[in-house]
Amino acid sequence: MLGAVQLGLLAACVVLFVPMGMAGWHLSRNKVLFFSGALFITLAVGVHLTPYFPSVSDFVTSVSSSSSFSSVDVVVDDRDSCVSLLHEIDWDVRPSRVLDPSLNYNNNNNNNSVNYDKSWSWMRSGSVDSCEFQRLKRHDVSDLLNGSWVMVAGDSQARIFALSLLSLVLDSDRVESVRGSLFKRHSNYHIVVDEMGMKLDFIWAPYVTNLTNLVMEFKQNHVYPDLLVMGSGLWHMLHFTNASDYGVSLGILRSSVTSLMPISPDFGTDGPVTGSVSVRSPHLFWLGMPTLINSMLNTQEKREKMTDLMRDEYEREVKRSNILRQFGGPFQLLDIGSLSWNCGIRCTDDGMHYDGVVYEAGVHIMLNALLIESHQKL
Repeated sequence: MLGAVQLGLLAACVVLFVPMGMAGWHLSRNKVLFFSGALFITLAVGVHLTPYFPSVSDFVTSVSSSSSFSSVDVVVDDRDSCVSLLHEIDWDVRPSRVLDPSLNYNNNNNNNSVNYDKSWSWMRSGSVDSCEFQRLKRHDVSDLLNGSWVMVAGDSQARIFALSLLSLVLDSDRVESVRGSLFKRHSNYHIVVDEMGMKLDFIWAPYVTNLTNLVMEFKQNHVYPDLLVMGSGLWHMLHFTNASDYGVSLGILRSSVTSLMPISPDFGTDGPVTGSVSVRSPHLFWLGMPTLINSMLNTQEKREKMTDLMRDEYEREVKRSNILRQFGGPFQLLDIGSLSWNCGIRCTDDGMHYDGVVYEAGVHIMLNALLIESHQKL
């Protein structure tokens, strides 16, 4: 090492002082030209000598690295901050100006949700505005989900969510056609949207154990959807009414997802699977349970079992299971609970299933989350 440094210094002296001496001899009357030449030669020698002094190289590298990581941290912080603001939504619910003449309003309850117009928008605040959330148009959704395999799995809430997503990419006539097939009781549904190369599967999976079995099928078949939305809890609450058992099932699902699906430790989007094959990891979303309005539930059994207290216990189990990303899990929450609560009693007829506008808001939250994850803007 010392030999290399000495050789470098000797070469530097030759390169530096010989030309300077010659320049001084011939250009002594032109001091500006002399010092310009000297400065140029000194800088050139400095550049060539830098590799021989590790401390200098390390300093330059560390400054460059510090600057780079600082920039990345800012991006990550901004991204995480915007994700936390996705559910900051305002609702406008008011009596409808135009009533449907096909409905007999004299026999209907005045509080029927059809009597009210509902709309939503993201709150106006500096922090929310800076995130530039968007209500995506059909062509935007087509670009974002082009060529994707989308799967929505769960109970009746998941069906409505799937329909809301399809409503953004299909015309109204086709949506009505889809509605009849999608809402066949306790059945799966499959559709291909040829215009954008997207296929969507709805899987009837009312219990968490059904969702776990679905994840294990992915592993067995070595195929995974690009976008996976899951949610379950209402059926378990009604038929088992046991929050701790529900929590155990969620824990098993979380373990299955993190061990069987190709997800990296930080739940990124390009995690490796066993072996040398790299598979793109699905984007995972958890469809939260809606707010339950006990007095509006349509059977006595539901009113007895699906109480506010029981729902709170089930929500606590979701948090304890660490299945949600905010608690270190793989799923990002689509908080239908807060959306339905803020939309209110005018947005439901049975105290459990809410109007499509609530799930529409959830779909746009999901799509904006995808834009944030993929660092895209439309």
